[in-house]
Amino acid sequence: MPTNIPNQLTWFRILLIPVFIAVFYVSDETLSLHHKHLLGTFVFWLASITDWLDGYLARALNQSSAFGAFLDPVADKLMVIAALIILLQLGHVDAIIAFIIIGRELTISALREWMAQLGNSKSVAVSLLGKIKTVFQMLAILFLLYQEPLFGIPTRQVGTLLVYLAAVLTLWSMVYYLMLARRQILEKSRSQN
Repeated sequence: MPTNIPNQLTWFRILLIPVFIAVFYVSDETLSLHHKHLLGTFVFWLASITDWLDGYLARALNQSSAFGAFLDPVADKLMVIAALIILLQLGHVDAIIAFIIIGRELTISALREWMAQLGNSKSVAVSLLGKIKTVFQMLAILFLLYQEPLFGIPTRQVGTLLVYLAAVLTLWSMVYYLMLARRQILEKSRSQN
């Protein structure tokens, strides 16, 4: 297991997940809901920054590794799922939206693993559409976590709009990846019949 700087940042992001969750389980007497939102937003923002930074450093320092390529998306998905569950529990996101985003992440992860077993993982590599979906998703989560006006911006309303857009992009990107893998899926199902 390589312990280069990008992988250390990814591990740090994974370690932030229980910290993020714990923020919302501290008693209200210890930490007010206002402070939980502020601290939770900060922890999620920090995790998001490390996600960008580890990828940048892996390329800039030529420290890309197979382990990092595996661990990075796992860390991302765990952080997003944790945030969506917390937002769902707080009543800041609809269950159907959380299901769409989490379901897509699981489906595409399984698809990528299956395509890798077929030796064709490049056909479902991360696309620009996937990156745009991630930006909308991260911004939506940040706004929904913050919950208070920011420089006159109604973060809850903007976050709600962004999470619905992220859900649409999530479905669109899932269909896109499934279409990319369609030929292999059809060939595999024909060979099994």
